[in-house]
Amino acid sequence: MLRISGDQAIVETVDFFTPIVDDPYLFGAIAAANSVSDIYAMGATPILGLAIAAFPTDKLPLETLQEILRGGAEKAAEAGFPVAGGHTIIDDVPKYGLAVTGIIQIDKLVRNSTAKAGDSLYLTKPVGNGILISAHRGLSGRKFFRRAQPPSLDEAIRWMTMLNRDAAKVMVEVGVDAATDVTGYGLVGHLLEMCAGSHAGAEISVSAVPVLAGAREYLERGFRPAGTERNVATFRRRVESSVPESELTLMCDAQTSGGLLIAVSPSNEQALEAGFRQSGLFYAKIGRVNDRDSVVTLIA
Repeated sequence: MLRISGDQAIVETVDFFTPIVDDPYLFGAIAAANSVSDIYAMGATPILGLAIAAFPTDKLPLETLQEILRGGAEKAAEAGFPVAGGHTIIDDVPKYGLAVTGIIQIDKLVRNSTAKAGDSLYLTKPVGNGILISAHRGLSGRKFFRRAQPPSLDEAIRWMTMLNRDAAKVMVEVGVDAATDVTGYGLVGHLLEMCAGSHAGAEISVSAVPVLAGAREYLERGFRPAGTERNVATFRRRVESSVPESELTLMCDAQTSGGLLIAVSPSNEQALEAGFRQSGLFYAKIGRVNDRDSVVTLIA
């Protein structure tokens, strides 16, 4: 955050990654939605984007890159800001994302390090898209058995292309203690980051966490992204769990363009829920912040 005038500040974020879907336009749209998510998690308004792209010009037609850029630019336009330019390099693997600038009144800034013991925790999108993407990649093209058919990604794509803008607007209007967005470190990893910064802990009821249809099934079949496995190995020592190992893995699933994870005081949680309902938004109350510094507890 950088104060630019009086009580107004700018915030910056950047993110990019390799394709997670085959359609270049959808890849661009998902990457843009993911890139702007940090701006929304801070309660800020995005005003400008710059594209970051790497592309194998000797392997793929430039029309593919054009579609990626078009998907990103149209998602940015939906969010209300232009992509004013950017930079592209030649690389062996396509990569795309945005650097995004946002503005905010300093007293409205939502941090990820200010949760308080007793706060309720809310999540605004289901988890599991990493597992489904892994299964889709692993099974696409296999035609041996009906049970080996890859999962449909339609529902996952719908969530990944959905902006966190409207949920963030409700969050700012109500007033919350802390928030972050759930992306590559999974629900547990981003919650641990919030807990460490806040010198607090949290308890999550895994049965309350919304999960994309099919994610548990394909996890049981052995499909898990490398990022998810790294998350489990990294965060396990800071998690106390009374649930099966598969549930810990699901809570650590690396997400793309996931939802907002919000910590709100008991006095404001009814207003938050009412704001979500009035705006027609999805939400789930999944747990509570406690005073156990940097420990996440998973219960059934």
